[in-house]
Amino acid sequence: MSADARNLTGVWQGLYTYPNGESVSFVATLIDSGGALSGATHEPCARAVSSSGTLYATLAGSRSGSAVGFRKIYDGEVPRYHAVDYAGTLNPEATEVEGRWIIRGVWSGKFLMIRPARQEESVERKATQRA
Repeated sequence: MSADARNLTGVWQGLYTYPNGESVSFVATLIDSGGALSGATHEPCARAVSSSGTLYATLAGSRSGSAVGFRKIYDGEVPRYHAVDYAGTLNPEATEVEGRWIIRGVWSGKFLMIRPARQEESVERKATQRA
């Protein structure tokens, strides 16, 4: 797979899981500029700490081959929320990132992010199947 096909730019649906088994869904919008990642997330606020009911955060990190890592920093509205480090592996189709998140010295858990297959790849598959 070419480096361009591994580009993570796009909207990802995600789920992270706490050690007690509780899961939280999120949406991540990523921009991949030659392996440098930036972006933002939003997720429902499980506890009454956000006046909007939604938590917002910014992302910064990197992608190298199939290794993906980024730090999520929640906005200033919820000061007791920490920075969260994510480290995962991109699947060969570049449609899933799976790995672990950690809040240093507090706790950690698993996460999964999924996006639809790129349109060009879907069209290629259909054309190949029809041939």
